[in-house]
Amino acid sequence: MNLSTTYLGLKLAHPLMAGASPMVDDMGMVKRLEDAGASAIVMHSLFEEQITREEEGTIMDMQLSSHSSAEALSYFPQPDDFRLGPEKYLEQIRRIKTAVSVPVIASLNGTTSAGWLHYSKLMEQAGADALELNVYYLATDPKESAAAVEKRTLDVIRVVKSQVKIPVAVKLSPFFSSLAHFAGEVEAAGADGLVLFNRFFQPDINVEELTAEPNLQLSSPGELLLRLRWLAVLRSHVKGSLAVTGGVHDGIGALKAVMAGADAVQMVSALLIHGPERLAQSRAALDEWLDEHEYESLAQARGSMSLQKCPSAQAFTRANYMRILNGWKA
Repeated sequence: MNLSTTYLGLKLAHPLMAGASPMVDDMGMVKRLEDAGASAIVMHSLFEEQITREEEGTIMDMQLSSHSSAEALSYFPQPDDFRLGPEKYLEQIRRIKTAVSVPVIASLNGTTSAGWLHYSKLMEQAGADALELNVYYLATDPKESAAAVEKRTLDVIRVVKSQVKIPVAVKLSPFFSSLAHFAGEVEAAGADGLVLFNRFFQPDINVEELTAEPNLQLSSPGELLLRLRWLAVLRSHVKGSLAVTGGVHDGIGALKAVMAGADAVQMVSALLIHGPERLAQSRAALDEWLDEHEYESLAQARGSMSLQKCPSAQAFTRANYMRILNGWKA
């Protein structure tokens, strides 16, 4: 079965790749990912805070409110919280590129269009085949408009695209007020692809200690549903590549993502739970399903369940929302 795909201009043997995670810090694990058949390896992000702390010896303003107290600074991560500093991150790109034959996608995580973004060029020079921009920003300031939030992201994209020649994907959250329109703006700013979706940190509350607690929650297959909806909506409007991350735990999940319109499928939680070998199992399941259902290639399935032929995605969504609610039986 021909499972080949093209993502960010990269020719891949199949769509299944290792998404951003700490697994790439261990070279033994990197080799296991390649041996398991990963079509590409996405590195975890290098954070804006890491770079600005190292270069300036201080915490960057990050556009905090002028009314913020010094106590707020204590919430910023300490250097030891990061596995790889900026220089070690670049060296890890070089090491991985030397060790594997598949494409390596570096990642930058930040919110401003300041000078730290010159690291995108350094990542390219270190050998990265592409770059994933993880624009992780939670809009909590009531004085900041939706347009300002979008402009922040678009400014980052433009700066990075002016720095590098390698393709750039933008990892978005699902919380933009008009995601379909904003996706077009992201492409117009120069992005070569979109990654759906970022998973925001969700703190819990310790009612005994009266503290907010970080709580790591791996993705579940149920999270794929939101991504399927937007893949299906965006496929007909986006010219560049689409990747899915979050909720794909097996070959059938990957198949659903491809049918909705994904060019690439990033797996993380399933690999952390079951090991890199889950990639090989998922690829086999994808191949088997396509063969059993007499598909000639993955390309034949890609986008077959998108909303391209639906006259109104809004009508489709509302109609089925009402149907499900009215069909409920206690």
